[in-house]
Amino acid sequence: MARPRKRDYETLRRELIDAGGRILAAEGPAALSTRRVAQETGTSTTAVYSLFGDKAGLLREMFLEGFDRLAAAFAAVPRTGDPLADLLALGDAYRANARANPHLYELMFGRPVPEFQPDAAAAGRIQPTFDALVEACGRCVDQGVFTDIGAYPIAVQLNAMAHGLCSLELRGALGDEDEANAHWTRSFASLTRGLAA
Repeated sequence: MARPRKRDYETLRRELIDAGGRILAAEGPAALSTRRVAQETGTSTTAVYSLFGDKAGLLREMFLEGFDRLAAAFAAVPRTGDPLADLLALGDAYRANARANPHLYELMFGRPVPEFQPDAAAAGRIQPTFDALVEACGRCVDQGVFTDIGAYPIAVQLNAMAHGLCSLELRGALGDEDEANAHWTRSFASLTRGLAA
């Protein structure tokens, strides 16, 4: 199969990544193969190899795409004069991205494929998403909203809580949408009160 034109390349790349994510999330790592992903998207394994090299390359791109989507969600959050509102909006964006991409979430933050280990270049590409959280926490510290225990430790706490809530919500463990919303609201309210200056 010839290399797709640029427009077709992007469309096919996204379809293959999403198909791989859905297979991995629904059936586990044993079900994920280049042949299966090709079948799910109505293309050939040659196209998968052309775009990703092999299964490991596909996994790497699935991982990176998940973080690219998260970075885009964060970038869409406006920066206002209220640093706490901006920080909470990042939490909302994190949750919305997880709900929109549940098939990529576990690969981003878990180890569903034990042999997949992001390399240093991949780790460097995903770092800006956490840096955005640290920066938002730093604004809260700088403007006297949070006590100054450091932006990084605050970001770690918020990230851990958001990740835990997302993981539970994606597994249906937080109840229906109203119940899940209440858990998110109470959790963030409690933590931000505890961090208040």
